[in-house]
Amino acid sequence: MSSPTRRDVLRWGAAALPAAGGLLRPATARAAAVDPSAWMAALGDATPLTALTIPGTHDSCCTDPWHGTEWSHTQNWGVPEQLLRGIRFLDIRCNGLAGTADELGIYHSDAYQYLRLQDVLDQCRAFLAAHPGEVLVMRLRNEYAGGNRLEAPEFQRRVSHYLDDLGYRPLFWTAPSWPTLGQARGRVVLAADFANPWSVIQWSSGTNPWFATQDTFQGISLAAKARAVTDWFDRAYGDQGSARMYVDFTSYANGGWPKVNADAILPPVRDYLAARSRQPAHLGIVPMDFPDFHTDVLQLLLDKNFVPR
Repeated sequence: MSSPTRRDVLRWGAAALPAAGGLLRPATARAAAVDPSAWMAALGDATPLTALTIPGTHDSCCTDPWHGTEWSHTQNWGVPEQLLRGIRFLDIRCNGLAGTADELGIYHSDAYQYLRLQDVLDQCRAFLAAHPGEVLVMRLRNEYAGGNRLEAPEFQRRVSHYLDDLGYRPLFWTAPSWPTLGQARGRVVLAADFANPWSVIQWSSGTNPWFATQDTFQGISLAAKARAVTDWFDRAYGDQGSARMYVDFTSYANGGWPKVNADAILPPVRDYLAARSRQPAHLGIVPMDFPDFHTDVLQLLLDKNFVPR
């Protein structure tokens, strides 16, 4: 039998390929054997964050359709439950908080989610105090929507107010490079999705020195969106030495409510991951809508961090 090509590996997944001597790889060490609330603690300090597969949520705080509509409802688990279940990337979007001079509220577009930024930060801090071996990544976005939108200088000023006046700076990793787990345990890695002159990790919904992101959220069919997700997994697989963090949004905003879209997109993603369950590879951050309805996908993503290499 001839040796498989890289194209074969991408098409079939490593689970379908024979190892040396014609034997299959040993069974994957299941992340199910690791407490999902502390799965990062089971990995070595020298592990770069960019060498992980990190389950995440899209519009992480949008848990109630009464705070908007079903269009703005993307999660059932709140942030504390997400973190206990193994989610380590949070998509936090803010506008100004009405009636205050310095605070930020959590929004989905112009729909206020009845949470303040300090509520979310306090939830993260409480989780990390109880699970000091874990690391969170937070995309902090200027949503810039509706009557409470903030211009760039004012948004930056309010973030500084949180970091320095309200004392949240020690919670964050704010260096301009991706850390190892050992460097950032117990902290939130800030990915700034707002205009700023700071020396921190800067978010990109495309490609920049820190990120390579797939976030196609409209203009294609649901089947094409699922293919965009798995194609980005293939790209990450072919770029395992990258210093960038790959990000692969499974969420989609056009053509149906988020739950309907998630139910169409995540099953093909599950099938892709299941076919490659023994393939040692890191896929980066994978933000999802409604992971509570697709815990098999969440488990497969966690498992990727424990495949023998």
